[in-house]
Amino acid sequence: MENKKIANPKTPVPKGLGLNDQDYMTTLLSTLKAMVKDMTVALTEASNSELYKEFKDMFENLMKLQRASYELMFKLGWYTLEEAKDSKVNTLGNELQTQLDNLNS
Repeated sequence: MENKKIANPKTPVPKGLGLNDQDYMTTLLSTLKAMVKDMTVALTEASNSELYKEFKDMFENLMKLQRASYELMFKLGWYTLEEAKDSKVNTLGNELQTQLDNLNS
């Protein structure tokens, strides 16, 4: 059984050497993902509570922008997912449970 694609109909974009809306959105989403990751480091290394609060506000705004960008790309059919097989989900769930059990013992 092959994995099923989960996607919306793809919104067409111009082809060619020039950048199109999908290219810009892909770059935006990648940049936002990187900024969110970097902001988590800044949060953990904030030297005082005022700075932490500022970083936390920025982090939350970046997370909202990242999510909105992803949702728009998915809606336009520019971001697809694959349905995971039950066996893969169960295997990963068991692995995570084992890791959790090892941490607790």
